[in-house]
Amino acid sequence: MIKLVIMRKLFILFALMFFSSNSNSSEGSFYDFNIKSITGEEIKLSDYKDKVVLLVNTASQCGFTPQYSGLQKIYDRYKNDNFIVLGVPSDDFNQELSNESDVKKFCEIRYGVNFPLTSIQKIKGDNAHPLYKWIASNVSVIAQPRWNFHKYLIGKDGQIVNWYSSMTSPTSDGLTKQIEEALYN
Repeated sequence: MIKLVIMRKLFILFALMFFSSNSNSSEGSFYDFNIKSITGEEIKLSDYKDKVVLLVNTASQCGFTPQYSGLQKIYDRYKNDNFIVLGVPSDDFNQELSNESDVKKFCEIRYGVNFPLTSIQKIKGDNAHPLYKWIASNVSVIAQPRWNFHKYLIGKDGQIVNWYSSMTSPTSDGLTKQIEEALYN
């Protein structure tokens, strides 16, 4: 009986550590960062203040690459309501093209992408872009990117509202409902 109680307590402790936000969360917000665009200009994320942002690490040679269509669709649907999709090409999972001009051309021609894209970035580990290091310090380990097309919904206050795995379609009811709540409430 005592063993069972101890095992339950350990399980609960493990679950809390694994699924809850990182207790070492850092100060600041999404707006504190800059990132280079796919064409080389600096994107000041503070320019997105008071907007809702869907941040997505992307790749051109991934089974989830067709999600670009859904990302473009929700961008077109909500962009006039202060919504931004920000695509972050990354080769961290060895599925991105080798340079920014090829990525840009691929996205525009194949999927009609006209939402902002960054330059190719590291999104995990010690060499991750500072934005992704900030995210890692503010979410649980399970909420960190484990594959391409991992998504973070950033609220108007610059804080992380929620995260979505690669399996979540950009046009899913759950994601679009949270986008609308962040935009209109």
